[in-house]
Amino acid sequence: MIQKKVCMVGSFATGKTSLVARFVKGIYSDKYQTTIGVKIDKKVVETGPQPMTMVLWDIYGEDEFQNIRMSYLRGAAGYLLVVDGTRRETLDIAIQLQAKVEAHIGPVPFILMLNKCDLEESWEITPGDIDDLKAKGWNVLKSSAKENVAVETAFSQLAEQMSRPRHSSASLEAA
Repeated sequence: MIQKKVCMVGSFATGKTSLVARFVKGIYSDKYQTTIGVKIDKKVVETGPQPMTMVLWDIYGEDEFQNIRMSYLRGAAGYLLVVDGTRRETLDIAIQLQAKVEAHIGPVPFILMLNKCDLEESWEITPGDIDDLKAKGWNVLKSSAKENVAVETAFSQLAEQMSRPRHSSASLEAA
């Protein structure tokens, strides 16, 4: 069985932990729990010719007081970049984080999740913002851990992207 490390990356209180709980256990809680350090879960998904175990690293959120420890990202085959649609600054932080993550671990697959689409009437992120991200080639999904919108889709799409062979100069040199 294939095993792949996936990191949940984003600002604090964007719903990373809720998305993991919904995906792994099928549950949602309104109680906010701050992640301290990293919390690791696993789930087997069917993708390609053999199942894949996704090892999910739910990393504490970045804010003005603390930055994500890039060492937590080491070995990640992909990541979900999570934004709270009701807080514009979480998108700005996510854009900065994406550049940091790519500089640290390289161009691995990722999906930007615009979370809390159940509160879309309160969103500070505009359709123009979304179009700009898609124009950069980003895979963008509107999601809701609370309403279970696009949660399975995001993890499944990421699993499929991670199962495709990557052709990088490093892997070609190793061959």
